[in-house]
Amino acid sequence: MSSEAITQRRLRARAMPEVPDAAAALIVRFLDLVWAELGLSPQTLASYRRDLEGFARWLGLGTALTGVDRKRLFDYLAWRNEQGYSPRSNARLMSSLRAFYAQLLRQGQMTQDPTALMESPRQGRRLPRTLTESQVEALLAAPDVSTVLGMRDRAMLEAMYGAGLRVSELVGLELGEINLRQGVLRVTGKGGKSRVVPIGEEAQHWLEHYLAQARPVLAGKQVRAPLFLSQRGAPMSRQLFWHGIKRLARVAGIEPDKVTPHGLRHAFATHLLNHGADLRALQLLLGHSSLSTTQIYTEVAKERLQRLHQHHHPRG
Repeated sequence: MSSEAITQRRLRARAMPEVPDAAAALIVRFLDLVWAELGLSPQTLASYRRDLEGFARWLGLGTALTGVDRKRLFDYLAWRNEQGYSPRSNARLMSSLRAFYAQLLRQGQMTQDPTALMESPRQGRRLPRTLTESQVEALLAAPDVSTVLGMRDRAMLEAMYGAGLRVSELVGLELGEINLRQGVLRVTGKGGKSRVVPIGEEAQHWLEHYLAQARPVLAGKQVRAPLFLSQRGAPMSRQLFWHGIKRLARVAGIEPDKVTPHGLRHAFATHLLNHGADLRALQLLLGHSSLSTTQIYTEVAKERLQRLHQHHHPRG
């Protein structure tokens, strides 16, 4: 949604009437009850309040919250769609309304649940952000490999992109889990599941240089099991790696907001598919327990092909 549309929606929301007193009292009582019974977080309670107060404002004085039927809810959802609310936002609203009306039923303030048999709006799968091949090349070339830390960063980036690792898998690698002679890593993924993944020649090259020239300097005289070490010789953390990625993105001329913690993993998967990789082989490389998780990358590749078609085809 454009910024102009968001601004217009906020202006319309401000123009709506205040929450009627009777509705406000019901909402406050509901929030007190679910907080006491379920110990919900302040963020969840605030979401419930926003959703319920928004619905009460839309109803106005003409209809009480306890007098709502299913048709009225459908009308409200239709109105929200016209205002540009996302399926994710509407799904959260339905969750709030279900909890609210379930509480009113338990208290005997209503005899029927207006949310019964209503399905939550279908949410499109959120596609992972990924980088183009040229952006990946620029990011990989960004570290200053004449320095110890630059060589470490280059080795980490190459390993992540070359093997499609999660950030936690990357920083959790230990010396005994790398076999450069065979060009493979033994990775411990989610749920403690291990897998052996190959690495490319470039990743192998930079890991060899890192182990020979940079890691001994970072480790000093201490014997350390982690493969990647910080400037102080401690194990690398996700946060430290993430801050480094943001800095290197600027060096590479990439907007930092476009680079996510798993950006190179997503790029690894998407680029393999673009070059004809088999989906089940990709599933094994990524360590996904379900093929449906891997299939989201086919959507990323398809979306890119559609953009290319629209841009280059004379009838696109």
